Amino acid sequence: MRLLLINPRFPESFWSFKWAMDRVLPGRKTVNPPLGLATLAALCPPHWEVSIVDENVEPIPLKPEVDIVGICGMGVQFPRQKELLAYYKQQGYYVVAGGSYASLLPEEYESQANTVVSGEAEHIWPQFCVDYEAGQAQPLYHEKGEVDLADSPVPRFDLLQLDRYQAVSLQFSRGCPFRCEFCDIIVMFGRKPRTKPFEQVGKELDTLRGLGVRKVFFVDDNLIGNKPVAKQLLRYLAEYQREHRYRFEFGTEASLNLAQDAELLDLFRKANFGWVFIGIESPDEESLKETLKFQNTRQDILTSVRTVYRHGIDILAGFIIGFDHDTVDTFERQYQFITQSGIQASMIGLLQATPRTPLYDRLAKDGRLIPHATHTDNSRLGTNVIPKGMAYDEMVEGYRTLHYRLFSDAGIAARIRNKLKYLTNKVAGNSFSVAVTLGILYRFIVRGLLPGGPRRLYHFLRSLRWTRPSLLIQVIDDWVLGLAMRDYIDRHFRGVEDSAWQLLRQRVRAMEKALRRYREAGALEVSLSEVRSAATVLSLRMRGWLDRRFFARAARHLEQVLQDTRSSVTLHIDQIHVAQVHHLQRLLRRLSRYGDRIRITVHETVREVVEVDSSVFNLSFEA
Repeated sequence: MRLLLINPRFPESFWSFKWAMDRVLPGRKTVNPPLGLATLAALCPPHWEVSIVDENVEPIPLKPEVDIVGICGMGVQFPRQKELLAYYKQQGYYVVAGGSYASLLPEEYESQANTVVSGEAEHIWPQFCVDYEAGQAQPLYHEKGEVDLADSPVPRFDLLQLDRYQAVSLQFSRGCPFRCEFCDIIVMFGRKPRTKPFEQVGKELDTLRGLGVRKVFFVDDNLIGNKPVAKQLLRYLAEYQREHRYRFEFGTEASLNLAQDAELLDLFRKANFGWVFIGIESPDEESLKETLKFQNTRQDILTSVRTVYRHGIDILAGFIIGFDHDTVDTFERQYQFITQSGIQASMIGLLQATPRTPLYDRLAKDGRLIPHATHTDNSRLGTNVIPKGMAYDEMVEGYRTLHYRLFSDAGIAARIRNKLKYLTNKVAGNSFSVAVTLGILYRFIVRGLLPGGPRRLYHFLRSLRWTRPSLLIQVIDDWVLGLAMRDYIDRHFRGVEDSAWQLLRQRVRAMEKALRRYREAGALEVSLSEVRSAATVLSLRMRGWLDRRFFARAARHLEQVLQDTRSSVTLHIDQIHVAQVHHLQRLLRRLSRYGDRIRITVHETVREVVEVDSSVFNLSFEA
């Protein structure tokens, strides 16, 4: 039996760190691999032939030689997941949908897939495999109980292209004891953390060590949900690290009460945890109480952050704006706190109400949900929540302005200086070789520092701790993070002003003039959406013979449009002759650096001859 498992492409967000991946880090394409699919592969019968394709690092195969196609997805991946399910089902494959969003809302997939796997997979996936081989597969497999994680196998890490990821994921526990109103973790996994045996974690680390992995991310939603067990794990990991010469640099997610346990912090350090992601959400105690995040109210938050720093552990943090107690003054409070705390990777989102959560139920009852608005991506300029303490437009504009203040060159430098006052004894160092590190430094200077001109150079020099040269790597890491987030903001948070709109129209008119003969012959259609927003789309439809000169001219003009404006481009390939394909591929190579802003639709009649890398471009399908 042949099974293909696909992790759909994520839409770009702050978490993508696209600028850093594309321009600075060597050979990396995304942050973390699909641990769930690697675990699912390990649950398959041993005689099954299993392959994994992560569309974030490699293109999907359009005609795979398999019997089953399984497609996972988080909420933010749902649109792409639906698109892929529809395509493979239409091609005659047996398609299975799963992942966290299918676990939360399995009814959304009833018409999308032959089978839906909802919930933890350790028991229901092997049952599906048995039923499928017997010709008795059911439309829904729903795990309603809680799985003993001792039943979870060592994931098939060997099926992943591990060298394309910044860090490799590993899981110790599921569940969280807290009850934050907006969170869906306790809905899916419960409030009693369940854990794997320590020896099993050791086996997974042995496997990763054998595959040459150095950076490991414990993806637990709260590694310290059960503190006594977490301390035992950390002692185990510290001993493992000693035995293997501190092979790994760890990171994880934890709650802020980590800062109130000196023993726990000491164990984190001994186990070589270099960073931790913490959901801080808000410096406003009333907002924290409102959302039932009482664990963040037990100690001054700034004091807690600095305590973690003093143990040599860096902090990434999540923040939310849009709670009922939030007003327009909240933006200034968030700005001041994030600046003083020195948290560079400050992931700020607008409050989203996810179905099945207590927040969603409360706001639905109050009539404060926006119909058809997104509830799966909190890094965009929009939400499905009607705020209580300010107008919706005020919230969105304040959110936009806050990011520009924080991620200015001065803002990036200020946070670094404030962090390094306390983070003076950093855990874990640079896991790259000297040659790779020098390459990163060179690319950072040429592609990040110098393009910012004298002002950026001035702020960079101010951010250095001249008396502690050992912290140079930390400074550069923070600048790379900050510039990556600034790049995302510049490309996604700016509207199209009149001057930019006029420039776009000029570029399009020049393109239309250069390609007039092809338009007049009916081989090409060009259109531009008249919406003056970041969603402006330039569309080209290829529907006849196009020669080498066309592709050269089109590439030159499309590059100008993408470089000078924030417009997206859609290329519809309705017809193409086999002799034209290499000209098309040359055009796509020239445009690849803008791939996240380019959607390519390929008509089914030419899919045999046109190859599009869906890990670079947004590939969609037309009948």
